[in-house]
Amino acid sequence: MAGKFNTIDDFDIEGKTVLVRVDVNSPVDPGSRVILDDTRLNLHAQTIKELSNKGAKVVILAHQSRPGKNDFTTLSHHADALSALLNLRVKYIDSIFSNVTKEAIKSMKNHEILLLENVRFFAEETISKSPEEQSKTILVKQLSPVIDYFVNDAFAAAHRSHISLVGFTVNTPSAAGRVMEKELTVIQEALDNVQHPCVFLLGGMKPEDSIEVMENVLKNKTADSILTTGIVGNIVLWASGADIGEVNRQFIISRGHVNMVEKAKLMIDKFGDKIKYPIDAAIELNGERADVSIDELSNEAILDIGVETIACYAKEIRDAKTIFANGPAGVFEDPRFSMGTEDLINAIASSKGFSLIGGGHIAAATAALGCEDQMSHVSSGGGACISMLAGKKLAAVEALKNSKK
Repeated sequence: MAGKFNTIDDFDIEGKTVLVRVDVNSPVDPGSRVILDDTRLNLHAQTIKELSNKGAKVVILAHQSRPGKNDFTTLSHHADALSALLNLRVKYIDSIFSNVTKEAIKSMKNHEILLLENVRFFAEETISKSPEEQSKTILVKQLSPVIDYFVNDAFAAAHRSHISLVGFTVNTPSAAGRVMEKELTVIQEALDNVQHPCVFLLGGMKPEDSIEVMENVLKNKTADSILTTGIVGNIVLWASGADIGEVNRQFIISRGHVNMVEKAKLMIDKFGDKIKYPIDAAIELNGERADVSIDELSNEAILDIGVETIACYAKEIRDAKTIFANGPAGVFEDPRFSMGTEDLINAIASSKGFSLIGGGHIAAATAALGCEDQMSHVSSGGGACISMLAGKKLAAVEALKNSKK
């Protein structure tokens, strides 16, 4: 993957104005607006600090949440948090491309850092279009004349074709930041050099992504075994002919995932016992966790995989030489139903194989258990990572490749 796009090493940035797109979208307290978890800020601090140390004038573009959500807010607290992490002053300006912003950028000195306002305050930002179309937008047209280089470090948003991710790559020399570079290199190398047996653990609440991954890695013989949990596991159970109860069927239908059942059925017919599904499940009984076999399930909501499934899956994980994991095993936020997610993360952590944790909720659960250092790689981008596992091209990465060409 490296070599197909420019990196920071390809440009002499001293004295130049560098616009760097990061993804510091963080959990925020709805009342105080204080950032509750600075993991992503910490991650991108490396790229920002390096650009500043090399004498660039660093202009940061980022988003926080999306319109309509209670954590959709300005980036003033992000500037404070970044200043503390970098031990450097990060100036914040409450606009994106106003005359005031452009003048502030023009008057910057080498090593200075300026954070612009939440780019999603600009309504057009989240409309997906081609890089060529995005390059003609007002945001790009206003900022391009005051910058020399564009650096995209926002791997977590790399699957989106939004203005701030692809628009500048058309007419401005562009490179991948350190987070982007590392994620693309590690994930691609892992996919290109799979050691067998290779296990994919797929769960969570986004079955479309997982079913696409399943299809891709079984078809190209990357995976020897797929362990399904969460709503993915319920869909595969239903597809296998198991009676998962009306409450679980209705949940799948209400989420608009019923078409996934037929897809899963076709895969079970084609790939057979390579696709594993739960043999027991955890339900709520008198306010407590109860583990019941799938055959004994009547009409209770499945809230986690059961203890026997955990034991079977954990053995496969420990025997594997490569493990890809995406999505929690159940309602892990509830301590009564966190066992599946936690035990499988611990099994991955104790495995001697290469392990890749695919961002999102499972990355958060891994961090909460203190197991990050025992994994080969914990991705910062759930959606982008799973898109790569599904064999899809990432819009922002393709834009960087085309920029190099």
